[in-house]
Amino acid sequence: MEKSKFLTSLVVLILLLSYVNATMSGPKWPKASKHFVLVHGACHGAWSWYKIMAMIKTSGHNVTALDLGASGVNPKQVLEIPRLSDYFSPLMEFMSSLPADEKVILVGHSLGGFAISKAMESFSEKISVAIFVTALMPGPTHDAATIFNESSSGAISQLDNRLTFDNGPTNPPTTFSFGPKYLASYLYPLSPIQDLALATTVVRPIYLYSLDDISKEIVLSSKKYGSVRRAYIVVAEDKVLKKEFQQLMIEKNPPDEVKEILGADHMAMMSKPLQLFTLLMRIANK
Repeated sequence: MEKSKFLTSLVVLILLLSYVNATMSGPKWPKASKHFVLVHGACHGAWSWYKIMAMIKTSGHNVTALDLGASGVNPKQVLEIPRLSDYFSPLMEFMSSLPADEKVILVGHSLGGFAISKAMESFSEKISVAIFVTALMPGPTHDAATIFNESSSGAISQLDNRLTFDNGPTNPPTTFSFGPKYLASYLYPLSPIQDLALATTVVRPIYLYSLDDISKEIVLSSKKYGSVRRAYIVVAEDKVLKKEFQQLMIEKNPPDEVKEILGADHMAMMSKPLQLFTLLMRIANK
């Protein structure tokens, strides 16, 4: 009898612990495992997603954060990737390697919006949804070169941002990189100081691709790019891609869904990671 009471009490205790764990561990997502593919912005790398990666893994899903050409720990140096296709190459190779029956959730931040747009055109059948996080979002009738020109004009030469002129001072600049002051004032003003410190030590220069190269490399069609479900996450306090500019892209190339994060800077994955993670999961689960 005592043994039976002990076993009953043990079962009750296990059930109580399970209930407490279930009610205290946050929102529950469907058990079916999804695969998130995260693409960084200019001068950054896969490292910029470290908080989101941890949350996705903890939630039981798969996640791949990629380094584009000459970014993060990618072994290429910036002058070795003089074409935009070189910069996109790691993402294109990854998408090509996916099994034909696997669909991923493609997430692009900032300039990473160009990369995922190219992937949407080339691998539309392998993408369940593409999510633009305060990202450049071209479309079949919204030219990528125009968007890039409008978004970067004036910002490149601000504060301590750096340009190099590897083809001589009379030719256009070849590479660009963010300076510590610009990072602090524009990209990371609302992020933890540790994340700003990390960025100042690991950002890398990016090649300044010509508008002609951008136009030729990113050619989007309604049949392929347009067949992929799209969502845009607006970051209201972004000082790099201001809210008005984000809304202009949305108006000219309407996505299927629009969400917004308040109180975040350009690096929403650093300043508001939980809010961003929650939106990514909600969009992915639709």
